[in-house]
Amino acid sequence: MMADNRRIVFIDYIRVTACFLVMLVHASENFYAADASGLAGNVSMLANEANRFWVAFYDGGLGRISVPLFMIVSAFLLVPMRPDISMRGFYRHRFRRILPPTCCFLLLYTFLPLLWGQMTWEQSLHDFLLLPFNFPSMAGHLWFMYPLISLYLIIPVVSPWLEKAPAKDERLFLYLFALSTFVPWLTRFVSADLWGNCFWNPYFGMLYYCSGYLGYLVLAHYIRFHLHWSRARRIQTGTLCLTAGVLFTGASFWVAGVPGRLIETPMLEWSWEFCTPNVLCATFGAFLLFTCIRKPQAPRWVTELSQLSFGMYLMHLFFLSNIAPVFVGGDPAHPLVPVYVAIPCIALLTFAACAVTGKLLSFLPGSEWLIGYKRK
Repeated sequence: MMADNRRIVFIDYIRVTACFLVMLVHASENFYAADASGLAGNVSMLANEANRFWVAFYDGGLGRISVPLFMIVSAFLLVPMRPDISMRGFYRHRFRRILPPTCCFLLLYTFLPLLWGQMTWEQSLHDFLLLPFNFPSMAGHLWFMYPLISLYLIIPVVSPWLEKAPAKDERLFLYLFALSTFVPWLTRFVSADLWGNCFWNPYFGMLYYCSGYLGYLVLAHYIRFHLHWSRARRIQTGTLCLTAGVLFTGASFWVAGVPGRLIETPMLEWSWEFCTPNVLCATFGAFLLFTCIRKPQAPRWVTELSQLSFGMYLMHLFFLSNIAPVFVGGDPAHPLVPVYVAIPCIALLTFAACAVTGKLLSFLPGSEWLIGYKRK
């Protein structure tokens, strides 16, 4: 699974796929957003049955595994830590790679859209003042950087345990993590006050410390070091889990979505959170299938896109927000081409624009501070 330069080949394929799926998700949002922003806000509306089905298919069915795959990849590569690296050394190395590009794009999304009239100076100033606390309004996708940073923060803490824990102990934690993925549903449909949550303890319920993206971190370690399945079993189990997760995630949106009716987005996307049972199932299946790639080396274009994927992720909304209106034409019910073609076209053109831009930027001195990649 590894090339001569020690790259893990299937990881490069995952990065490229996950990067494209993120763009597919945001391309799909143009067809159920209730306003002209192109991104789903607090309220959504589907224009017709075609949009209902194809958004469920592309965004719900295919796209939901993108973020968990990125989380698993990070954990797969970094856990357990090398014994010669201290906590400070780990933080210094990882944060030097991700924080400068993230800070650059936080500022770019705060001010650059002013050039083409996509935001006002008042909104820009408001976003700038809030930057120490959260992402700007035009960069909703940068929410991902905060959980990723938290994952990096916890890696030195859990790494010694993972290095010594037997497989049965990791499985026990993963069972608890799987149970915690039902919490969003129980909170929504049973009671907001669940297992110790109440107005004076709104966040830290019973399974809090076994939940979230930490579960994907442990899952990545377990797969790498303890899951000794044959390739045939990985293909069979991976296909079953991916199919089941995709069908449930897509169907949940289709059932909840009623064309022509304003719907609160959290109710429409009730099963789309990344730490829910269906998304966990689909992500586990997809990752297993990727581990079946046994090529000694990936094609050069796959390796290069993988190296550029972080920068492509950071910049993609600049391109997507200007490409999508060409296809939508101000009317999600009657786009330039049928919606089943429009969504992947928006995503593919965005992906291509980001790849070309990222490659050109990689030739600049100090490109690692902007896109997280320095050409050697």
